[in-house]
Amino acid sequence: MARPRRIVLIRHGESEGNVDDTVYEREPDHALSLTPAGLQQAEEAGGPLREMFGDQRVSAYVSPYRRTHQTFRALGLDPARVRVREEPRLREQDWGNWQDRDDVRQQKAYRDAYGHFFYRFAQGESGADVYDRVGAFLESLWRSFEDPDHPPNVLIVTHGLTMRLFCMRWFHWTVADFESLSNPGNADRRTLLLGENGRYTLDRPFDRWCEPESYGATG
Repeated sequence: MARPRRIVLIRHGESEGNVDDTVYEREPDHALSLTPAGLQQAEEAGGPLREMFGDQRVSAYVSPYRRTHQTFRALGLDPARVRVREEPRLREQDWGNWQDRDDVRQQKAYRDAYGHFFYRFAQGESGADVYDRVGAFLESLWRSFEDPDHPPNVLIVTHGLTMRLFCMRWFHWTVADFESLSNPGNADRRTLLLGENGRYTLDRPFDRWCEPESYGATG
């Protein structure tokens, strides 16, 4: 099994929806673009990535949203060394279709009270639903490592919640751990590094906004 040396997760740059939540009433979430600031964030994130990968090959997976595709292009990676695939299972949490701003704000307040992992948006998904599809993607990813010629780097361009749930699934974090973590910033990244013991470690933790409160045995 040719496991990659590193698996890099990066969130998209600042999008139109990050600065104006009324845009969801006029545009589908998947169609929202990066702002000029978001494009600059992605371009600036590309430099360290290009230095990190050097002349090594990269297997890249990109969420099907416009802002993640724009982020990937802005990274400026060498197309001769990158194998890229669109991966729908890495999309943002579904909040429903056309969104009413006041309704979404109310539902987000309900989610804060109920719990980000378990609360399901009306006509949308819960964090648990996203966890399940991320888990399905991870099974496919692990099967890809069976190729003895698998690239030594994996790059995943996705969304903040999806990044946290990817790490939760990979490292077997509890729901309480997940609930205590904040999303990374726009164009921020986390890297899973393969150690000499054959295990992956996270290069740096996610910020915590509270201490995890477990129900018991697994805390």
